[in-house]
Amino acid sequence: MRFTVTRTLSKDQQARRERLIDSARGLALEGGYAAVTMHDVADRAGVARATVYRYFATKDHLLTEVAASWAHGVIDDVDALAVGDTPLERLTAMLERIVYVAGAEPTLTSAIIQAVTSDDSSVDDPRTVLFLFLRDRLSTAIGDPVPERDDVEIVLGNVLLAALISLASLRQPPEEVATMVRTAGRLVLAGAMSAATTP
Repeated sequence: MRFTVTRTLSKDQQARRERLIDSARGLALEGGYAAVTMHDVADRAGVARATVYRYFATKDHLLTEVAASWAHGVIDDVDALAVGDTPLERLTAMLERIVYVAGAEPTLTSAIIQAVTSDDSSVDDPRTVLFLFLRDRLSTAIGDPVPERDDVEIVLGNVLLAALISLASLRQPPEEVATMVRTAGRLVLAGAMSAATTP
């Protein structure tokens, strides 16, 4: 088992870490999960292989960080993405954005899904951070108070994971997956609102 040291990084170390993430992303875009090796990431980033292991314990750990970087790039500015007058409109706008971006990069999407769903223990912490970020973005997109909000966010997170698997592994067209997330969002929010009014 490998361990990486968690510490505050200098500007140079942060830049090196980002370069490693970018290199892994490029390899995953080109050839999927199998194309990402620590050796090739090191070569592409111009560093020694041992340097990669200083920042990332395993390939799945590195690809989970690629997933986090990808997610931030896609939905960090949720206010610009989640357009609409109702919680459902805002939520589905954001979910559809994720689906269409992921659908445009199926090789990368497949690689990061394989890593994020890995049973590799080095993925546990970064996966939790990623899922909490996604829950925060879902919550921000919904905006208005929703009964049982935590449960709604968890269910919608699982819907999003299923959508990404549908795109990456099942090769379903993005239009079909977008319809699925739109329907799921409507049903989940309607169910939460209905449960709140039921005595």
